[in-house]
Amino acid sequence: MKSLILFSIIVACGFVENVVSDNNQFPYKTILNFGDSVSDTGNSVTKEPFGANSPYGSTYFKHPAGRMSNGRLIIDFIAKAYGLPFLPAYLNLTKGQHVKQGVNFAFSGSTALDKSFFDQRGLDVPKAAYGLSTQFEWFQKLKPSLCTGKEDCATFFNNTLVLVGEIGGNDINAIIPRKNLTEVREFVPHIVQAIANMTSKLIEEGAVHLVVPGNFPIGCISYVLNQVNSNKTEDFDEFGCLRNYNAAIKYYHDQLKTAVDELRQKNPHVIITYFNYYSAARRLFENPEQYGFKGKPDTFKVCCGKGGRYNLNEICGLGNSVVCEEPSKHINWDGFHLTEAGYRAVAQGLLEGPYATPPLKTPPFKIPKE
Repeated sequence: MKSLILFSIIVACGFVENVVSDNNQFPYKTILNFGDSVSDTGNSVTKEPFGANSPYGSTYFKHPAGRMSNGRLIIDFIAKAYGLPFLPAYLNLTKGQHVKQGVNFAFSGSTALDKSFFDQRGLDVPKAAYGLSTQFEWFQKLKPSLCTGKEDCATFFNNTLVLVGEIGGNDINAIIPRKNLTEVREFVPHIVQAIANMTSKLIEEGAVHLVVPGNFPIGCISYVLNQVNSNKTEDFDEFGCLRNYNAAIKYYHDQLKTAVDELRQKNPHVIITYFNYYSAARRLFENPEQYGFKGKPDTFKVCCGKGGRYNLNEICGLGNSVVCEEPSKHINWDGFHLTEAGYRAVAQGLLEGPYATPPLKTPPFKIPKE
């Protein structure tokens, strides 16, 4: 009876790290993640912007933690909601390290498309070398450490959640500076097909619970707003986001959702959840104060940077950039990525709100508020 009371107190407080074991009865016992900087937990760590005095990770971890934000990411909140530890980065694994509860293959800057695709079109995208194909190869190398044999792997994947992204944002970002938005649309089917192919391969490997996320409304992202630097009222919607850029992402979403529907039809034994990142994030820019963020004229100003219209004349972690006094009041962290508070709000919309179709299995723990 005492142990039951103690467990109830621990759960009520949200302290789940020390009560989770391989024998838990939670909906998922393992999470495998693929993607880019939105979910990378340390695969692409380099000296910059992760120097000794780097502001990255400063809010939650109090030091750089391999994440392109001031704290936790969407994947971190999802893991904790299911009573699992933060996912270790694949490239940082040590010999004999326990990996049964999850591994992260995401690499910052990576793409859905192979590097050869960009090379053939005269586009220099170095991080494409760490795209979905490479991440899949990493998974295949690690798989014997996750399960062995048909029966063992069937049991393993029946209790495993596999996230295929967010991915594809860097493909679009690599194309936009060199092509007009009409030409970007011509690339979308290639990006979508790469994601669909990756999902199919993971299903062939045994995955039965998968998530395919869409992408963020790039017309609301500070870096894009800063690069376009438009003074034309007609370029913006009523919330201050770039109309045409968001329209391009909505087109991408429509194509991706169609591909997901086709995968479901081909694989009726598999559950594929679509994460609507676009709407989950866009609502924050439409009604920032409702979610605890600063409204106009500060909605699109980044927390980490310095100077200029969006506080981006100095890039976060470099030069004379500074960190704002209240990161939790900002949606954007460094122009490219959201703050921990922004990612928390998106994660809540995915796990507790209407932005996952179909919904994932009910998580035993709520995402903690600020």
